[in-house]
Amino acid sequence: MTDDAVPDLRASDADRERVADVLRDALAEGRLDMAEFEERLDAAYRARTYRDLTPLTRDLPGSAAPAVSMTKEPERVGGWAGRIVGGEGTSTWGVAVLSGFQRRGRWTVPRRFNCFAFCGGGEIDLREANFADREVVINCVAIMGGLQVVVPPGVEVVVRGIGIMGGFDQRETGVPGEPGAPRVVVTGFAFWGGVGVERRLPRSEKRRLKEERRRELEERRGKEL
Repeated sequence: MTDDAVPDLRASDADRERVADVLRDALAEGRLDMAEFEERLDAAYRARTYRDLTPLTRDLPGSAAPAVSMTKEPERVGGWAGRIVGGEGTSTWGVAVLSGFQRRGRWTVPRRFNCFAFCGGGEIDLREANFADREVVINCVAIMGGLQVVVPPGVEVVVRGIGIMGGFDQRETGVPGEPGAPRVVVTGFAFWGGVGVERRLPRSEKRRLKEERRRELEERRGKEL
């Protein structure tokens, strides 16, 4: 496929992460050296459109077509049932070495997501995510670094990590989940580091509540006039 055939659609965070995963696999297989990998990875995270992403994996196996998805994420229907979609995850791992990473927005959490932070930090945000299975495992290894797992209300959380001169946040574990909601198991190891687990409202819900408060305030002011 030529560059002219690739639309100038805006790329999502999930699209950039898919390309980054292809590049990491190519580095591990010896298809890219470290200089090429770093150059392409930097370009992937700076990419704004599909046209920017396509050349980065064109010469790698399995990339005869663009490595980005040209289809929209499936619409969410049926509450939690609509978010447990099966299949493979959008991204299966994240690494932060003297740096940081984020997984957030519309993405599909695999059955097992592995993440590692060394003198760096990462955020795994599940509030807008779909889930590959009813139970998913977030395996966190933090060495002199920090990892933060953000879950939406209604999700059951189980924390099983081990901390040595570090810690795993246990505040959200044991809270019953809503019927049909996924179960998130946070496990791993923290040494001179920490793994936090926090429950937050999705951004769309925050906007809805803010709009409701604004309307209520306007109605109250109208009645006072």
